Amino acid sequence: MPTEPKTSCLDHVRRLCAIGPRPLGSKENQQAAAYLQGVLEACGLEIESQEFPCPLWEEMGTTLTVGAEKLTAVANSFSPPCDVTASTVAVGTMAELATAQLRGKIGLLYGELSKGHGILGVKSAFYFPEPAQKLLHLLEEQKPAALITVHAQIGSLERLIRSWDLDIPSATVPAEAGLVLLRRGSQPVRLQIASRQRRSQFRSVIARKAGRRPERIVLLAHLDTLANTVGAFDNASGLAVLAVLAESLGPEAWPVSLEWFITNGEENGGVGDAEYLRRRADEMGQIIAAINVDGVGHFLSAPSMALMGASEALHDLVAQVIANYAGVVRSEPWYESDHTAFFSQGVPCLPITSAGVADSFIHTPADTPEWLSADRLDQVVSLITAIIEGLQDKTPAWSRA
Repeated sequence: MPTEPKTSCLDHVRRLCAIGPRPLGSKENQQAAAYLQGVLEACGLEIESQEFPCPLWEEMGTTLTVGAEKLTAVANSFSPPCDVTASTVAVGTMAELATAQLRGKIGLLYGELSKGHGILGVKSAFYFPEPAQKLLHLLEEQKPAALITVHAQIGSLERLIRSWDLDIPSATVPAEAGLVLLRRGSQPVRLQIASRQRRSQFRSVIARKAGRRPERIVLLAHLDTLANTVGAFDNASGLAVLAVLAESLGPEAWPVSLEWFITNGEENGGVGDAEYLRRRADEMGQIIAAINVDGVGHFLSAPSMALMGASEALHDLVAQVIANYAGVVRSEPWYESDHTAFFSQGVPCLPITSAGVADSFIHTPADTPEWLSADRLDQVVSLITAIIEGLQDKTPAWSRA
């Protein structure tokens, strides 16, 4: 039977959020990793730290002016410093970018080129899709003096470029500032970015509970946030669920081995996932299932679970478990998180997130602990525990599609 946890999910969330935003390349990210490692070590788990190189980047200030008017802007992550005055060239599609004349100009990216929660991550990360590859190639080929990415949401300062591969100064502006720039056509603007970076190391934390069998269940959640949010929902909630599962499951003996994977760099395309696969690709066949917790416990949402790469037998087991949780819904497969690294290796994946949370909430300063429900967080812990218990006599061959 699981042990009563020492700390509640919500307490773990508050402690992580008190550290501050946890972007990859920050001291707060390192502090959060140390906090979680301490929690896992206290549960008697075997710890592995997987380090990877990453610039330690800091923005000191960003100013964007058009004539005498100052517009709201924020430097994109890992942007080099600059003081550029040039006319803008607006491009809204990949086809327009391919034929644009950007050399010496400031490229104003909007529409197709700035949609979503991040248009350009790290090239060495696990998730670097073909559109991002093409975008990086075209930008390097065009050689603009600087870039301005226009966020689709009013008031949003979510950094849309999060890549240290791009050696072009860049900033993001909210939709209303983008409108001003687009209406002014090619009028010269001045972009000033004060930033600095140095070489550093960052890490994912892995903890293991050996069972009587080497086959294992992997529990994962990402550590990092964007620079403008403490990330209570995304994803201190997932980290808190894993911490409580360590406190409740760690002291007990289990037939199947358990692994906790606190991964880093999800917001940059899965940098920690790529390092995990590089080191442990030959062990993927031992994994019965990977359970990813990314954004749970919101008061205005319901927990949702998808199954990817799972056998009919695993589908049936999960359906039986979920039948006992009226507040949990099944969802379609989705790929925008760390479980996709495991899915790509044939591992059955159970990503858990939330239904009903608006995109306008995610990656903003509004993502704070008061939006989270202790009962909903505990419900996710209970759900995962029930699934783990149901998998104790199962094998990877049984669970795979």
